[in-house]
Amino acid sequence: MPNKRKLKVVLDSVVLVSAFVTKGLAAELVALCREKTILYMTEEILQEVRRVLLEKEYIRSRYKYPDSDVEIFVSRHRETSTFISPLPDLHVIERDRKDDKILACACAAEADYIVSRDRDLLDLREYLYQSQRIKIVTFFLLFLLIQPPYPHPP
Repeated sequence: MPNKRKLKVVLDSVVLVSAFVTKGLAAELVALCREKTILYMTEEILQEVRRVLLEKEYIRSRYKYPDSDVEIFVSRHRETSTFISPLPDLHVIERDRKDDKILACACAAEADYIVSRDRDLLDLREYLYQSQRIKIVTFFLLFLLIQPPYPHPP
């Protein structure tokens, strides 16, 4: 049986924050991605996740967690993700330039998918960079792609 190539995936910071605070489907997806895909990350994305979880009062007031849990979460991603550098200098998302770093990470990694909850990224649906086509999907769609609800035929 031929060896199937693992999907290359970039998770945006909103998905990672959701995975940390809700422990729901986003957290399941992150765990599944660690097991069944190659996760790509940049230090800038990971530091944004850390900053949001530690400094955003609206999140801290709604979800109660110690700072040490954030540091453990960040460390775990540092250990289980493939960090990518250098990044291409992209200017694609006019409304929120911070989203360009997600695209740049995916381009540098030659990723198959960006998983996002961000409307600016999701509206693109896909991004063509050089000869690669990067699909931009919700975490629910990627979850179905890597963990279909039914067995595959032999």
